[in-house]
Amino acid sequence: MQKYNIFLRLTLPINIMKRIVFAALYILLPLSLWSQITGIVTTADNHPIAGAYVSWQGTDTGTITNVDGRFEIALSEESDTLNISSVEYAEIRRKVEKGERDIVVVLSQRNNNLEGVTVVSERKSTVNDRLSTMNVQKINSSELRRAACCNLSESFETNPSVDVSYSDAATGAKQIKLLGLSGLYVQLMTEQVPNLKGIATPYGLGYIPGPFMESIQITKGAGSVVNGYEAITGQINVEYKKPQNADKLSANLFLSDAGKVELNADAAIKLNESLHTGILLHASDELLKQDRNNDNFYDMPMIRQFNGINRWYYRKGGLISQLLLHGIYERRMGGQLEGSYNIDIETKRYDAFWKNGYIFDNDRDMSVGLILKGSLQELESTYGRRKYDGSQLSFYSNLIFQTQITQNNKISVGWSTSYDRFVEDLQNVLAMPLSKSTGKKEFVSGVFAEYTYNLADKFVVQAGLRNDYNAYFERMILTPRLHIKYSPIHNINIRAAVGKGYRSANIFAENNFMLASSRHFNVADDYILESAWNGGLSSSFYIPIKDKELSVNAEYFYTHFESQAVIDIDKDAHEVNVYSLQGLSYAHNLQIEATMELFKGFSFTAAHRITDVKQNIDGTLRTKPFTNRWKSFLTLSYYTKFKKWQFDYTIQANGGGRLADPDPTNPRWEREFSTFFLSNAQATRNFGVWSIYLGAENIFDYTQANPIVDVGNPFSADFDATMIYAPTHGRKIYVGLRWNL
Repeated sequence: MQKYNIFLRLTLPINIMKRIVFAALYILLPLSLWSQITGIVTTADNHPIAGAYVSWQGTDTGTITNVDGRFEIALSEESDTLNISSVEYAEIRRKVEKGERDIVVVLSQRNNNLEGVTVVSERKSTVNDRLSTMNVQKINSSELRRAACCNLSESFETNPSVDVSYSDAATGAKQIKLLGLSGLYVQLMTEQVPNLKGIATPYGLGYIPGPFMESIQITKGAGSVVNGYEAITGQINVEYKKPQNADKLSANLFLSDAGKVELNADAAIKLNESLHTGILLHASDELLKQDRNNDNFYDMPMIRQFNGINRWYYRKGGLISQLLLHGIYERRMGGQLEGSYNIDIETKRYDAFWKNGYIFDNDRDMSVGLILKGSLQELESTYGRRKYDGSQLSFYSNLIFQTQITQNNKISVGWSTSYDRFVEDLQNVLAMPLSKSTGKKEFVSGVFAEYTYNLADKFVVQAGLRNDYNAYFERMILTPRLHIKYSPIHNINIRAAVGKGYRSANIFAENNFMLASSRHFNVADDYILESAWNGGLSSSFYIPIKDKELSVNAEYFYTHFESQAVIDIDKDAHEVNVYSLQGLSYAHNLQIEATMELFKGFSFTAAHRITDVKQNIDGTLRTKPFTNRWKSFLTLSYYTKFKKWQFDYTIQANGGGRLADPDPTNPRWEREFSTFFLSNAQATRNFGVWSIYLGAENIFDYTQANPIVDVGNPFSADFDATMIYAPTHGRKIYVGLRWNL
């Protein structure tokens, strides 16, 4: 009887909770639940097709399949036939019978694949990593919505491969890490155009709002030679929304308890059968001053940003032309709440690119593409009594021709140029003199060729070579790269890659956030040409388990530097010493990742990574500071039928690491940091054309204790806001509203 009473005490509350939950769902679920069609688009051999366009025939109502090939579209009163199309596959029509709610569509391959010339790709939304020769991961729009994606820096919360952290505790600058190394060694691109380098590096991750993005592609290791010689650890490419396939009108409102307000809106207009235009607008502001640790410093700077894009798309016959205009204004204000130490960073940036492509022969995949890009960024910044003003004018061009020689052989050749002009003014930054004006004009021109041999997608070899002349360094730069993919059976992909990359280091432009300290810069050379070899081996296994599939990816990458700009903050706790590498510098990165849908609607991704990054610092081979020795990652996602409800949870464990050496006579911080955990959660309720989401970041409210050294004396020799390894702001709760037409 006692056991029975215990059973009642346990089950009665559960039954009551069930009734409450079911009652809530009954109230919230509208009748439109049953007015949706869901489905999956696959190849003949059951590969999901991401980015396929699904629309009702004779209407403007359409959607795009996600990374799993799945789609959801409302029933139409005007049509009972779906049109399904993709760039790589033949378009088909599928009549939906009365009562059908979940369908399967199979597309057949057609021989007009434009994958190699991305400048003329009509709909390059996501890349299927099963088919790619390179190690490519994708973050599409549905994945971006799994977290409060306010900008590019916050787009990797559900991705185990890319780490994002704050550079300091005062400016809000963020940096990414890939394969254990700084984002400086990652080539950042927008629509296959190199972007966001130099002066844009410290704060550039905040220049691309999340609702502007259609997808993100992450290529690990040596990338393609088509886009230049700068990719050392990989490439990250952002695809903006495109007017020819975007929603007619959409908006996103975001509010957080930290006082951030953000509004995004975009519109796509079809002017005629050949011409489309689109507008993307963003405005955000921080309305509340945050100082939760009571150190009289802003936990986060007050950031105000206005951001806008106007783009045009034209296609007629074999000609495709795209024009994009982009303008940004941003101001960051932080420092002391009460006092004279103020941080004020004002940015104005203007971008434009013009992409043109012409398809000569679909059967032979023969096409030519031309990219022209220009940008201007002006930065005025004050860090207490220190000042950094800079401007960067950049031009870029890329001419690409590709054709299929035979069924198995394909070649791409081209010529590219780039020009960067830097003008910088510094005050109270260097040990001597107190002020300095510097400038740099860097012109690079080069040719490239890339050959691909494809044996029925079973064995693929992609070999690339480019030769550039850098006028600033007065030297030729030879860049070889090789990628191999082998698929012994359908469910196994093995990839190997090796290649060399170069990067022109711009010390002050890329590291001006370090001015949020009293450290003086001792710079042997403002500009250093870095070079490194990167090699990697990866394997992907797709294991069928009943009607589900377990995806397992294991990868190892090694990066070896031949030359490098060493940013030495260990030699002296009051200095930043910059000099050319003497000795070894390398990074080992080992990662295993597993993904599976356990049952309908519920999936997980788990990953573990081990990193070993060492560099010769002041004559000694040492672990680089602020590098996690390991990381574990778990994300859980569940959605109800027709995705009316979606729940997402992410937790990560960040292994400990080394901090920069403190002053041995007066140590102000520890030499090591310990393991810490971070977690985020979000719930989304979809109501047809609009949805509401509620979430929390840093749920356990973990923050680094005393993030600013000598915070009470910002003009002292010990003041330093750059000793950051963990979040400086605690739990953040947010709510948002999405609407699209």
